[in-house]
Amino acid sequence: MKGYCGKILNVNLTNGVIEEEIISDSIYENYLGGIGLAVSLLYDRIPQNADPLGPDNILAFVPGLLTGTGALMAGRFLAAAKSPLTGTWGEANCGGSMAAAIKQCGYDGVLFQGISPEPVYLYVEHGRYELRDAAQVWGKDAVETEEYLMKEASIKKVPRVACIGQAGENLSLISGIMNDKGRMAGRSGLGAVMGSKKLKAVVFAGAGKIPCFDREAVNELSLECYKKNIQKNSMPQIPGAAFKLMGRKQAKAKVLKTMDGYATVSVNKRYGTIISNELSIESGDAPVKNWDGTKLDFKYSGNINPNKILKQAKSDYHCYACAIGCGHICEVNNSQFRETHKPEYETVIGFSSLLLNGDLDAIFHLNEYLNRSAIDSISTAGTVAFALECYENGIITKADTGGLELSWGNTEAIIKLVEMIVKREGIGDILADGTKVAVQKIGKGSEKFAVHAGGQEPAMHDPKWDPGLGLSYSVEPTPGRHTIGSYLNYELYNIGSVVKGYPQLPSSYPAEEKYQASKNNVMQIVGCSLITQIINSCGICMFAPMMGINRYPIFQYINASTGWNKTPEEYMEIGQRIQTLKQLFNVNHGIDPKTLKIGPRAIGVPPQTKGPNKGKTFDLDKMMEIYWDEIGWNKESGIPTKALIEALGLENRIALSKMEG
Repeated sequence: MKGYCGKILNVNLTNGVIEEEIISDSIYENYLGGIGLAVSLLYDRIPQNADPLGPDNILAFVPGLLTGTGALMAGRFLAAAKSPLTGTWGEANCGGSMAAAIKQCGYDGVLFQGISPEPVYLYVEHGRYELRDAAQVWGKDAVETEEYLMKEASIKKVPRVACIGQAGENLSLISGIMNDKGRMAGRSGLGAVMGSKKLKAVVFAGAGKIPCFDREAVNELSLECYKKNIQKNSMPQIPGAAFKLMGRKQAKAKVLKTMDGYATVSVNKRYGTIISNELSIESGDAPVKNWDGTKLDFKYSGNINPNKILKQAKSDYHCYACAIGCGHICEVNNSQFRETHKPEYETVIGFSSLLLNGDLDAIFHLNEYLNRSAIDSISTAGTVAFALECYENGIITKADTGGLELSWGNTEAIIKLVEMIVKREGIGDILADGTKVAVQKIGKGSEKFAVHAGGQEPAMHDPKWDPGLGLSYSVEPTPGRHTIGSYLNYELYNIGSVVKGYPQLPSSYPAEEKYQASKNNVMQIVGCSLITQIINSCGICMFAPMMGINRYPIFQYINASTGWNKTPEEYMEIGQRIQTLKQLFNVNHGIDPKTLKIGPRAIGVPPQTKGPNKGKTFDLDKMMEIYWDEIGWNKESGIPTKALIEALGLENRIALSKMEG
């Protein structure tokens, strides 16, 4: 009983053969579970030059190593495959209830290869599995599909369903995978991989006990963490309106205070991610008008005040094993939809300030439509913003849009354009694969309006406010993702207080220091990269380590659940191994790491002339070189060095031709 099931399920969709496979203990000790297990398996199994939408690509569903052990907030699963959006290692992270359901069926992962001749879904109980006909749900949205399959598959154990909507069926390269009617593995275009395989859904209905080496020790760690940091959190509740003022103050500050993660618990518990709405617009963290505007261009920040959003909440929502419960189920006004999961920060900002739209009802409506269609709200909003700016500059015309007036803030046109993207109708067919593909189809100088990193639209956090984000967007093997690293994340995680060799931060520092391409700054992002591999391999929600890993006992949890006795530094080496194998996956598939760098507009080239980020820019190329050097990759090419590969024990898996000196 070592905290993991010790086996996976391999599903060949072409011939319908399903087989169990035993995974050796050494794989877990070197890669943990979750995303680490996925990359350790898929690196060897996806051939070079595989078509991401072809039979050789493999799609993995993997729960976290700590899921079901009693560890707090360890209930996330990940999907992984070669990304059709970027051509890189692709992964997407998701909450809800799916992670535990997979492990309760006795598996640490399910891998799909091949292409089914007809639409199917996978049904799994403990020791029983089969592919079933999905014709009855093909064409249905994700909510309709989940409701139908939960009813069809219902036994004593309530089944859990992850599925695609119409966007994935239509092979949109920005489509995702939905579960719990509103929790989405949205990034990397993995919904299109699922759609290309004619795999509509996965259904897990097992009720087995999830193994754990020392459950009593895990429970003791959880009880202590909960009592000290959540139940008795002494931070006062801050009204939502106060964050607007905090954002304004932060934008003007010459000296910044280092954030203490303890302060995040109470606000996350009350508001969740939407607490950042007005704060981010006022401070310069939230992008405006396709990353080219400022808060001076957006007059509706008060419309997305978190308290206004919570007025439409009618019940709370908790993911599996969550002690915070940041989600809500909300009523929807002026829409055919009656309710939706509370729109998260990314969706709210993407469909408000990024598009200059102030209609909160429209955001609620779009949130539910995007969930049901199972399409990534980040990339969809970024692509719509690109289209609006192309229209403003005459690159896209009414003749192209079928009469739609794609002006900034035109709510009706925005909603219609999103529907066209999902359905691949008219101009929507051009936009359904994100901005990079749209530029290739449109041309006419449209590339200067396309903001992406390696083909993936960045999240709604601006590197001009936190340069660590720009570095993370650009060096990660799956580019453009905001949940990996930033200077703010490093402050909250407090990595240097637990792990040797990482920067200890002062209580305050000059704001201008953030923009320096220094080793101290870059090492913060290296630390975030490695700790995030551990977080995602364990299935942990990032809100947990945000309280500080000196408070959230991540390393003690792993040791107690597995029986290992590793140090924090040894776990960070595992994080480095996972990160390095992802980078080698990209190199194997012909990706030049330098091409993943985010576009110049996002980093202040040229600098903005007004607003909170006036005059702010930084040397991203220099920061990338330092990052690659400090993590052990060639500082000029971004390819892992032979010395590091040998030190991490990867030399038997990597062709020598792929190593750098």
